[in-house]
Amino acid sequence: MTILLSVSVALLAGLLMTRVLKPLKMPDVTAYLLAGVLVGPFCLGLLGVDGLGFTSLEAVTSLSLISEVALGFIAFSIGNEFRVEDLKHIGRQAVVIGIFQALVATLFVDLALLALYLIFPNLITPAQAITLGAIATATAPAATLMVVRQYKAKGPLTDLLLPVVALDDAVGLIVFAVSFGIARTLVSGTIDLISIIVTPLVEIIASLILGAIMGWLLTQLETLFHSNTNRLNMTIAFVFLTASLSMIDFKIGPVHVGFSSLLVCMMLGTVFCNLCPLSHDLMEKADRWTSPLFALFFVISGAELELSVFTSIAIVGIGVIYILFRSAGKICGAFLSTKWTHCPPAVCKYLGITLLPQAGVALGMCLTARQLGEQGDLIRNIVLFSVLVYELVGPMMTKWALTRAGDIQPMPEHIKNRRQDKLAQATTKKG
Repeated sequence: MTILLSVSVALLAGLLMTRVLKPLKMPDVTAYLLAGVLVGPFCLGLLGVDGLGFTSLEAVTSLSLISEVALGFIAFSIGNEFRVEDLKHIGRQAVVIGIFQALVATLFVDLALLALYLIFPNLITPAQAITLGAIATATAPAATLMVVRQYKAKGPLTDLLLPVVALDDAVGLIVFAVSFGIARTLVSGTIDLISIIVTPLVEIIASLILGAIMGWLLTQLETLFHSNTNRLNMTIAFVFLTASLSMIDFKIGPVHVGFSSLLVCMMLGTVFCNLCPLSHDLMEKADRWTSPLFALFFVISGAELELSVFTSIAIVGIGVIYILFRSAGKICGAFLSTKWTHCPPAVCKYLGITLLPQAGVALGMCLTARQLGEQGDLIRNIVLFSVLVYELVGPMMTKWALTRAGDIQPMPEHIKNRRQDKLAQATTKKG
């Protein structure tokens, strides 16, 4: 009962916060995150009233299943953007930009934090600096997708943005595995080439294969049904099934075989949209079903943000450096690579800004960084601080960039007037 009450309060808080922030024209994502902070363990949760808010971080993490399912649907939706006819035009650009901007962000953060180590060796170690540089590659696909959907963004920037965000996961896995392997060598003094090179490649290949198989199976099974309702139910069931299968991990000799749930579900969506002729219609129906799920996901994400990181001057200081240099790396890397691939001027100017949000993937990398012991705790706190800033500011910057690029168009006056007329008529009838 307590969990159900907390979930309902969280969802209601998120929806009401969108109305509170409507005059400020903030994206709904930001409103959901702020609502999460409000009902989280550092605000209303401090009252200790079960159901009114989340009284502890353990209460928030108990809803991790919702987050896993939501991320599966988010990745599935992004995978549906990888249609072959579209990739023929932007495929090469997306690959070049996706790899280059991620590597530049890593380079900028590595150099900045290693310089900080040389000046203040007691603040940070080379292992921590290298690991944080690798985490800098990750971009949050969830926040980006929500902004695109809310404002129905369409145009060259949006077409390129979603594939680039998707590629970030694959690039980030490789960069993090190599960098973290080096960091662990610096701490322990032993070199493990299998975990540095073999494990990340196996994870990416295994994820793509599993996603492709599940996508093919979904397409074949949907031919058994003639009702779009049943086909939608089958699609939803397969996203659940695929997300659960991606949590499996095992070892083959010295090689650890695991899956990236984002990559698996992205591949599921990619295969599905290219093989199923009705995929477009089914995705439109699925978007309506997943809307409250995504809202709840972001409220939970907001509740997980630990405000206690602001109490440490060292964490705030290193976090600010991390944010500034990661942002500079993303923006410079995106600008240079879009110039090289002859993208339109608006894409060159604004793509980097849309790549700033960071959340789930980066936090997942922090779990691995705990293997560094006490050094991993500092990494986690710095990333938590940056995620808090990026999640609250990033969606607004993404909206601003898409608007400036012309991908978000203002609502036509005749539609505004029609809505106002309907609202006035409804008010009159009630009176």
